[in-house]
Amino acid sequence: MRSLIDILELSTQEIDELIATANDIIEHPEAYREKCRYKKLATLFFEPSTRTRLSFEAAMYELGGQVLGFSEAQSSSAAKGESVADTVRTVSCYADIIAMRHPKEGAPLVASMAASVPVINAGDGGHNHPTQTLTDLLTITREKGRLNNLSVGFCGDLKFGRTVHSLITALSRYEGIKIVLISPDELKLPSYVKKDVLKKKGITYVQTRDLEAVMPELDILYMTRVQKERFFNEEDYLRLKDMYILTPDKLHNAKSDLSIMHPLPRVNEIHTSIDADPRACYFRQALCGKYIRMALILKLLEIE
Repeated sequence: MRSLIDILELSTQEIDELIATANDIIEHPEAYREKCRYKKLATLFFEPSTRTRLSFEAAMYELGGQVLGFSEAQSSSAAKGESVADTVRTVSCYADIIAMRHPKEGAPLVASMAASVPVINAGDGGHNHPTQTLTDLLTITREKGRLNNLSVGFCGDLKFGRTVHSLITALSRYEGIKIVLISPDELKLPSYVKKDVLKKKGITYVQTRDLEAVMPELDILYMTRVQKERFFNEEDYLRLKDMYILTPDKLHNAKSDLSIMHPLPRVNEIHTSIDADPRACYFRQALCGKYIRMALILKLLEIE
């Protein structure tokens, strides 16, 4: 039995296999409609989520399986003080696989050690979000046809953005990757990510506050929301939240085949007028999330 807590638990070969399965699901959906018949997915979401929870549910339903679970801690026995370990031990009696989101970093790891079924980390605090990373890798593959020789710009909240940390870690294993870090000083990429990932792997990276200055060199622009829920004081949030707003005029010197990504939800960091630009691929990215989660469920349940 295997769980997925951190993207580094998957080899690049396994990631390539998951992407291949997801692409096959997109091409031949009818072949997968009964694959998880009589299987049940439990969604244990101790923190609010729309896309991740619903895409897991849609993934399981499209595989012919069933879904049970809760969407906030208040509606679970955690409100009575039950431990994560006890919750998943119990839920393991009712479900074949668990997808779990938790505000505490490391909670899904604790869950995976207590569970008797596979556990998928659907996001733990500011730490890790491996299925979003798989979603991003599938999106990049479908948009660019490759995962190597790319210049990738990350813009906005690089400090608390778990999607950013996970994707940088995943991309660092591919050849010819250049990372461009665009943020205010207060929201810079944590030094441990720079030290343990970028410097350790010898990845070329630059840090800047100026999005337009680096725009011409980017193959991918990964925009992020400044996350109000991770701030300790509202003044800092209000000062920083609108620092980067992507508008059509900021794309005047961008590549014609730039891919604009965003893990969503967006607040106002991408103006809605960009939605019609063929380079905007964040809603295609959200759809990729369903297909890669279908592939991952099949892999962890060991269904061919």
